[in-house]
Amino acid sequence: MPVTMYTPPAARAGQPATDKRNRRAEATIEAILAATEAIVLREGSDRISVLDVCALAQVSRGTFYRYFSSQDELLDAFARHKRSSFQKAMADAVGPHVDPDARFHALVRYLDNYAAHGQARLLLRAAPEYTLRLFGRLFHESLVRIEELMRAVFDSWDRRLGIRTDRELICELLIRCVLSELVVPNKQPEDGIRRIVAFLYSLVECEARATPEK
Repeated sequence: MPVTMYTPPAARAGQPATDKRNRRAEATIEAILAATEAIVLREGSDRISVLDVCALAQVSRGTFYRYFSSQDELLDAFARHKRSSFQKAMADAVGPHVDPDARFHALVRYLDNYAAHGQARLLLRAAPEYTLRLFGRLFHESLVRIEELMRAVFDSWDRRLGIRTDRELICELLIRCVLSELVVPNKQPEDGIRRIVAFLYSLVECEARATPEK
């Protein structure tokens, strides 16, 4: 018989109240972060104030300081939130795809859409120094995450080509393409997916031809 963990009656009775408080806290933090983004986009990161954030989020200063000790901590939390959202959305985009080629194309479509239609470009215009620091952290985190998400793709390429592809280089190229697109937009953004995919496949094929047969 399966073993069921015993929960004391007091804990069972208190669980719904705890869950409700957690949901309320999450909703409050989301409102504060959404207000932060709106103000940063409108006025930049240097002119943001706790009072303005509280007013827009419709929370008291006491509630704000329950979650954030200062304006600087808020901006740090907002940057982490943006990076986390990027990583989650990227994983959600490729998750349904098992076929390696479909998985790779899903990743590139997500990155291309992020560069063309995401809020990152607006943030860069409104708060360039702050956003460039955010990009720096995003770059290094994304190298690791993309390699994890594309492991099956790279394994497939290795088997297909009979070589070990430079996974770190490909991941770096992908994320650098995204960041460069945000700074200097492509005149034909609709060609982004096709061009990136064709270029990466050409690199892989060139490496295969350059590898001497054993």
